[in-house]
Amino acid sequence: MVSTDQIRQYMEEVFDPEVPVLTIVDLGVLRKVEVIGDTVKITITPTYSGCPAMKRIEDDIVELLKEKGIDKVEVDLVLSPAWTTDWLSAEGRVKLKEYGIAPPENEMDKSVLFAEPTIVPCPKCDSRDTKLVSQFGSTACKAHYQCSTCLEPYDYFKCLK
Repeated sequence: MVSTDQIRQYMEEVFDPEVPVLTIVDLGVLRKVEVIGDTVKITITPTYSGCPAMKRIEDDIVELLKEKGIDKVEVDLVLSPAWTTDWLSAEGRVKLKEYGIAPPENEMDKSVLFAEPTIVPCPKCDSRDTKLVSQFGSTACKAHYQCSTCLEPYDYFKCLK
């Protein structure tokens, strides 16, 4: 049987279907890896409770581990503690920006669910002259912004605390 460290490495190959540059490790969705006898148990937490990508992620985990020769796999979806953008890795934040999605900003009131910061810098030109277009972007966990400098529209990954 493989180690939990090896399983964690394998999880770097499981990508978010909604933001395909991020792995479940980058997102902080991967919560726990356990090897119990000949069974691998993976615990994941959705970015929000209604996230439609979780079934696809669960299936991808099982499929990947079967490809690696691990036949007994359990995926446990837990809602508590609730996922927070604080769980995004530093590398994940860089990947978001390079992909054209503004990563969560820390200069905001984190006591409010889906709260928006005063300024969301443009991920393309770094301008701080931007405006909120819609509270909802391409998915419910993102808001839609536009840069007043380069005029590019972009999504902002909402802060969740």
